[in-house]
Order: sequence, then C-alpha cells, then structure tokens
Amino acid sequence: MSPAYIGEIALTSQPPSSTDPALSLVRFPGGQFGSQAGVDVHTDRNLICIARGQARFDGATTASPTQATNWLTRFRDHGAQALRTVTGRFSVVVIDTQMRSVWMASDRFATWPICYRATPLHFGFADRADAVPGSSGKLSAQSIYDYLFFHAIPAPETIFDDIHRLPAAHQLRWADGKLSIEPWWSPVFDEKAAPDFEDAKHQFLQIIESGVRRDTMDGNTGAFLSGGTDSSTVSGMLCRVQGQAARTYSIGFDAHGYDEMEYARLAARHFGTDHHEYYVTPDDLLDGIPRVATHYDQPFGNSSAVPAWICARKAREDGITKLLAGDGGDELFGGNVRYSKQRVFEHYGKLPGSLRRFALEPLLSLPGMNHIPGIKKGVSYVEQAKVPLPDRLQMYNLLLRLGAADVLEPEFLASIDQDEPFAAQRRVWQTVEGGGLINHMLALDWKYTLADNDLPKVIGTTQLAGVAVDFPLLSDELLQFSLSIPPEWKVKGVTLRWFFKEALRGFLPDEIITKKKHGFGLPFGVWACQHEGLRDMARTALGSFRQRGIVRAGFIDTLINTHLPAHPGYYGEMVWILMMMEFWMQSHAASSTR
Repeated sequence: MSPAYIGEIALTSQPPSSTDPALSLVRFPGGQFGSQAGVDVHTDRNLICIARGQARFDGATTASPTQATNWLTRFRDHGAQALRTVTGRFSVVVIDTQMRSVWMASDRFATWPICYRATPLHFGFADRADAVPGSSGKLSAQSIYDYLFFHAIPAPETIFDDIHRLPAAHQLRWADGKLSIEPWWSPVFDEKAAPDFEDAKHQFLQIIESGVRRDTMDGNTGAFLSGGTDSSTVSGMLCRVQGQAARTYSIGFDAHGYDEMEYARLAARHFGTDHHEYYVTPDDLLDGIPRVATHYDQPFGNSSAVPAWICARKAREDGITKLLAGDGGDELFGGNVRYSKQRVFEHYGKLPGSLRRFALEPLLSLPGMNHIPGIKKGVSYVEQAKVPLPDRLQMYNLLLRLGAADVLEPEFLASIDQDEPFAAQRRVWQTVEGGGLINHMLALDWKYTLADNDLPKVIGTTQLAGVAVDFPLLSDELLQFSLSIPPEWKVKGVTLRWFFKEALRGFLPDEIITKKKHGFGLPFGVWACQHEGLRDMARTALGSFRQRGIVRAGFIDTLINTHLPAHPGYYGEMVWILMMMEFWMQSHAASSTR
C-alpha cells in the first residue's frame, strides 16, 4: 500500500523556493492530498500542517472547516499546548520552514501512526515505517525478537534499525538537529471516586450513544458483530441512532470450538439488524494470508487480522464505506480474564515473608511436588505469584514457554537483549498515576493490546478492504469516564467488567452479558493439518524462513512435523507468526539483520 504522505527536512538545505512549500517538503504518493481518506494539508506562511483523522477542537467554528487549518490556528495560538484543547482520533505534523523544525503528535491510542528517522542534520517521516526517507533499510534484530515475543512490534520501535514510531499520546519536536519526545497526556485514575450507580449508568449510555451518533455522520455505516458484549453494544446503538436496521457483519468458522455465530445471530435478532454473515474457508486463507502479511509496513502476527479483512471486504462489496468496531470495552472496563487472575496471585504477597520464604517455597520446591494431584496447583500458584507484575503477565508467553534458546539461533540470540520486552513493560507500568492493580493492568493494555496490536489490526485490514473504521468505545469521553469508575466496579470479585455489564442489562440480551469472551478466533493450526494447500503454504514459508539465521532449522522441522500435528491449536500460533514474518520479508526483499 502506498503511504499517505512522506516528508523530510534538512538543516543544510535552503528553505523551499516554491510558492507552496509543501510541494517541496512533503509528497503524497497515493495522489494529491485529500484523496487519501482523512488526510488534509494546509500551508500558512512558514508553516506546513499535515493532519490525519478526525480531531475535534474545543470552540471550533465553521470559519476553520478543515483539520489542518484548525491545527495551524491552534498551533499558532498555543504551540504544543494546543493538544489540551483537542479530542478525537488524529495524528498531526507541523513543519516550520523558517526555523527548520518539526513538531508532531499522536492521539491517546496512536490511531494514525507516524514514523520517523532523526539525525542532527536530517528529519524524515511518513505514516508507514517502510516509507520514511533516508532509512538504510537494515532490520533490527531486537525488533524481530520483540515481534516473536509480542506478535507485533511495540512503539517506539519498528522493524527497521533506524526508524521509530511515535507512541500513543506523545509529542515530538525536532529543532536545531535535536530530538525531544514526551507524553502530552497520561491517565490519572481516581480510585477514591464514589459515583452513584444510576447516574453513572445514565452517563455511560449517553456517552456511547453520542459516540456512535458522531461516528455515523459521514459515510454509509455498518458494524462488525462478533456476538460479544462490545460489538453487540455498538451494533445496537447503531440501530438506535440510525432509526432503522443497521447493517452488521459477522465471520464464522466451521471448526469445533471456534465458531461464535450463534451469539452474533442472537444480537442481530434482538436489535433487528440487517445481518450478514460469512463462513471463512481454508481457501480464503490461501488468498488472504499473503495479502494481509504484505499490506503492513512491518511484520504483524495477530492471527485474527485475515478474518477481519475478509469481514471488511464483504461489507465493502455491499457498499459499506465505514464500519464501527467494538474494540476498547475490555480494556477500559476490566473485561479480560487475566485481570481477575492476577488479583488472586497478589494475595500471596500479603502472607508473612517468613512463611513464604522458609516454609511454603522450600516445601513446594521439593522434587516431585509438581506431580502430586492437588499439590501441583499450589506449586504452579507459588511459581507465578513469586514473579512481580508486570513480568508475571508473560508467564505463559509462547516464545518463553517454548524456550528462546531452543527456538532461536545462538548468534541471533546473542545479538539481542532478552530482558528488553520486560523492561519496556515495566517502564509503562511505572508511569501510571493513581492506579491500583486493576488500573495498572488496564493502562498497560491501552498500549500493548490496543495501540500496538488490536487497533493496527482493525485499521490495517479495513484499509486493505477499502473501508474506513471508527471505535465508539474508545472515545476520549468514555476513556475519561472510565478513569473515575471504582476498580471494584471493573472487576468485582471474579466478575469481569461488572459495571459495563450491569449498565447494559436490559439493553443487551442476558445471554450475551453472561457469555464467555471469544471473538474472531482463527482455527489456522487445525486447518493447516487438514488442508493440503495451507499445509504446503506453511511448509514453504517456514522452509524459506529457516535460511534467515533467526530460528533454528531443527526447531522449524520439529514444529511442523511433530508439535503442530500433536497440538494444532497451540503450536499453530507459532507457525502463523513465523509464516507472516516470512511473507513480509519476501515482499520487502529483507534477508538479514546484519
């Protein structure tokens, strides 16, 4: 996919002589600016502004109707403080051609990425990491390791050694050859708040309805519908604000344990949506895997990306130009199982230290204790509870469970820092203000689950399908509201997102409120064992990948021939992430990190 924009500025070059300086500093490979969805550019004397998304400006009037014009007005009046008066999903770049400087900022979830390369004499940027000017194109070994660890590459790193990505809610300034980056917003949780439930419920529902209404103001809008609480809520609100049956789209899988269509149909009947469903086949994956893998600007291993693309493509074929997605409910209001699970582990730290160190831990570490029925659960509990958060969240990380030394080539492993993924998460954890255990985990997920993984999945795949997307459950208003919800309303005992569910009781069907979380899971491992075409695709891709000096050849052989057939649901994920990286590397002619 062509980047929406590419720009660069150098201290050694003369100021642009063109009557429109944007023409000499910024390029729009996809066509004239404005032809790319949501991209706007405006020049005013010495300033050039490139704006993407739909920022909302406090007090904005029709005198400044465009995104870039509004940004430049705010920037001239307030400088970087203009961010305090803006909400919505956006990215913005301002170039000062006279001062030879650049300022840029991302929204609270980095919805629209900005990638850059900075040296003392040159600054290049683009919305895609593979399009930033001046890059050597060398791959980062550490980022490859991070990809295998997270199945995506968290900001600020990218797959390229000299290219970075602006993290969520951060601003950057490059001036006089010097680079500075800092957050312009950080979550501050009010855990002492004591809201009235009925008042909070009314405000909550009003915010969601307003967000859905705002997101349907342009385009022919439909909604993803997985049958979970989030997508069902958005779909139901879409029917309400449109005053008619909203068009909803679901994906199913004809594989035991992977299909959730029953709940999507339940929600569709409950709200009376114009429902559309499609069952993905292995042949669909043969077509979709290389398309999705090569569409991204760096390796991306979320296995639900291909089903999301198929779903968005079906909507586009029906004339839908925008889809609403339900992402965010779990991460704002406490809907993931690990939130309640980690609370249980925290009880261990409350026991007397002497009891833990001199009695329980020595006893449970005796040989054979982890094989005794009833006691082995205690061994596992203590083993995990001893690890502090956030490190404990990675106890079941796929790469770590397989053993990095058994998976990776020794030379590659020696070139990276295995602790860096943990250290990066600790840095995020330590920045959270006013939050206890639950809110710390939520804030961590805002970066690693939403900004670095789920949002790129949905945005990237809808772009590939030619459909715009919005996230009503990630509005700044709902985000701010969630900061004042007591943590015990988010996870009450073992009940996940208690407030969210209780506030929607009567709006959603009870069966959806009480169902277990599922989503668009993909039975790739199962199908790779059963379908000749998928099996050959995986074998060929991993056969090529084994030549890159990253993963041990012996591990790849064992993975394909032994592990995958024995446990396809578990080991299929590792086959997937290696296969997706290989397709991306082939498309970018990348063969080595050295």
